[in-house]
Amino acid sequence: MGYYFTSESVSEGHPDKVCDQISDAVLDEILRYDPTSKVACETLVTTGLVVVAGEIRTNAYVEIQDVTRRVIERIGYTKAEYQFDAKSCGVLSALHGQSNDIFQGIKREADENQGAGDQGMMFGFACKETENYMPLTIDLSHRLLLELAAIRREGRQMKYLRPDAKSQVTVEYGEGWIPLRIDTIVISTQHDEFADDETMLAKIEADVRNILIPRVKKQLPNRLKKLFGDDMKLYVNPTGKFVIGGPHGDTGVTGRKIIVDTYGGRGAHGGGAFSGKDSSKVDRSAAYAARHIAKNLVAAGICDQALVQIAYAIGKAEPVGFYINTEGTSHVKMSDAEIALKVKELVELRPYFIVKRFGLTNPIFEETASYGHFGRQPETRKVEVYYEDNDTFREGEHIYKNVEFFAWEKLDLVEQLKAAFGC
Repeated sequence: MGYYFTSESVSEGHPDKVCDQISDAVLDEILRYDPTSKVACETLVTTGLVVVAGEIRTNAYVEIQDVTRRVIERIGYTKAEYQFDAKSCGVLSALHGQSNDIFQGIKREADENQGAGDQGMMFGFACKETENYMPLTIDLSHRLLLELAAIRREGRQMKYLRPDAKSQVTVEYGEGWIPLRIDTIVISTQHDEFADDETMLAKIEADVRNILIPRVKKQLPNRLKKLFGDDMKLYVNPTGKFVIGGPHGDTGVTGRKIIVDTYGGRGAHGGGAFSGKDSSKVDRSAAYAARHIAKNLVAAGICDQALVQIAYAIGKAEPVGFYINTEGTSHVKMSDAEIALKVKELVELRPYFIVKRFGLTNPIFEETASYGHFGRQPETRKVEVYYEDNDTFREGEHIYKNVEFFAWEKLDLVEQLKAAFGC
């Protein structure tokens, strides 16, 4: 008999996630014009209405309506019957300038001494349960909804799917966080009206069992496929019906899915949301840095599990706190305090260097705003920008830049850590 742990995820069509994506799309569009911009953008959605508010310091001008409608259309709210659709919803902008009191804490004569944009503590976590060093429960929760969205967009199967959905996965673990079996999967997905509710529920459950779950299992290594047993419980749309959904069914607000965004309840969370915030806000940038350290520690074989905390005071460049907990899984003859001291000597944690290391002044954030900020595949892509510097290049009338997405997921510290710790 083991113990049970559960994580949940929500789809890109969930009202809170709609807000996160709009906020990050606004941030990205501003950064395309002015990478020095300071942005704190919040979004609220409800039936037929989007409100975009916040504080911005920038030289850019962005059409908030255009950005907002593009995001809503991409997500899939394109029908009037949803009572929230890209073409007809109202969009109100209540953006204004950033406080000079905040800005004076960030700005310094030397860029490397840039102060933290806020106080707070941020956490990063990694473990060996999955190939991407994420907890299995949140990884599976995300995969289920990513695949459900792919099925919806393909339009060949499960043609009744609408954009809003939630998943939840419960795994039974043995001692030391060893996954033994998947105990329960819950899928709640918005759908079109059916003529008969009983037929509807049976059809959706059968499709989840016979189409969705096999597609997800194909993505997994054999050791994880074996966790799907005949005794696994599956609950599909447990309320019985889910036609009214999205912003019409539930008001959404930016920053309300911070556990979905991170580790599904494993490790810890400092409480700060990510979306809509430029990288001077350490709520975001330092959380990325903490994940980067934790993941590389585990990948380097220094420990099997790592929780990293970084804390800042507003306006100060150096962290006021740095902590590592290997939760008894360390493979080096050092205390966790000694590990933290050595890591802090190796990794620069002032905000300027974090931003530079991960390219956080580039327009890379909209993609982070659904299905988790961590455990994603780092890659370099060409993106269009509207300014020129040493890193941009022209193709015809357009200006492009090669930028890294999810750079904090790179395992580029592994060899350095192995050498430092003698692994």
